[in-house]
Amino acid sequence: MPVVIVTDSTASLPPEVAAERGIVVVPLQVVIGATVYDEGADGATPELVAAALKEWRPVSTSRPGPAALLEVYEKAAADGATAIVSVHLSGDMSGTFESAQLAARDASVPVLPVDTRQVGVATGYAALAAADVIEAGGSAEEAAEAARARADAASSLFYVDTLEYLRRGGRIGAAAALLGGALSVKPLLKIEDGKVASLERVRTSGRALARLEELAVQAAGEQQVDVCVAHLANPERAGALTERLAQRLEANLDGREVWCGELGAVLGAHVGPGMIAVCVAPRT
Repeated sequence: MPVVIVTDSTASLPPEVAAERGIVVVPLQVVIGATVYDEGADGATPELVAAALKEWRPVSTSRPGPAALLEVYEKAAADGATAIVSVHLSGDMSGTFESAQLAARDASVPVLPVDTRQVGVATGYAALAAADVIEAGGSAEEAAEAARARADAASSLFYVDTLEYLRRGGRIGAAAALLGGALSVKPLLKIEDGKVASLERVRTSGRALARLEELAVQAAGEQQVDVCVAHLANPERAGALTERLAQRLEANLDGREVWCGELGAVLGAHVGPGMIAVCVAPRT
């Protein structure tokens, strides 16, 4: 394996997909009360985080430090990697990218850190794009560029029941203008230039999800795309949205399924139960 792709657990790649594509996933951490968990099936799960948030227990998140990432890079090098492309969520939302930059300085092989300026599966799609380039015989530099291009083209849209969790986590960005009286509405948000930004505000969750569907269809346009629906403790509505998007975007999907699954624990800690997101990623 001359070039290895590394990403973080917020990329929301199914474990079997990451394993099949040879992508190394580094966990972020969730802190519930005084207990620290690695994000993943054996640690911080979406169900665990949703339960803690509903009970208003203290929940926070933590990036992997440079030493943790360096350990991953050095293991890949020991296993034969000659270069590494490290693809991570927005540097404005987490210090993970900064940790990757610091670790890259001390790595024994070249490491190209990539700030996708995205979160969630949009970062995952970027990592998959990098893996596609490597499998086709491309260089680490070409893989890093492919990851950036896929992330730049992706649209990350989401609905939250309340802005309170984003406000508490300090990650609300430009959407802060919706606070105050807007806590009684159902906000539609997006990731824009690496930060959370407001899209629209509507009065009911039904209207919010209908608009989310329309915006996803608009983002797809005439392009061939991959689509993912993610949720936190809202499986029925997420499933219904997935079915509608699969029908409406059948031509755009070209035989691929719309992914649907629970949002990762780290991102879930910041958006709260009830959240539904849609990522539309054109195939570059």
